[in-house]
Amino acid sequence: MTKTKSSMKTKRHVLARVDEIKPGERRVVEVDGREIGVFNLNGEFYALLNYCPHRAGPLCHGRVRPLVTAENVTQVAYEREGEILKCPWHQWEFDIKTGQALFDARLRVKSYRVGVEAGEVVIYA
Repeated sequence: MTKTKSSMKTKRHVLARVDEIKPGERRVVEVDGREIGVFNLNGEFYALLNYCPHRAGPLCHGRVRPLVTAENVTQVAYEREGEILKCPWHQWEFDIKTGQALFDARLRVKSYRVGVEAGEVVIYA
């Protein structure tokens, strides 16, 4: 019998103590055979599958940057400092908070629910 998405149970995994992943830092961990990147954005934790959908690159090892916007060619602005992840292989960009690709609304990276419980960072996967 195959499991459907609704019948699959998520498990709780303790990843680290809160103080081990400081604001602006990340840690790539293995959970049930999957590499997952855990990011601390100003005290809030987010987790993404360490897999770029473009060419299977190690997404969570890429640069963390701001969102670069421009009203016109001469005015560049930087927003959402530290919330955008660039794949190290081909520079595809993703929102760390949601896993959403910046260039295509139909594309995203799997994200995981993360919480802080009793001083520990936990993920549900």
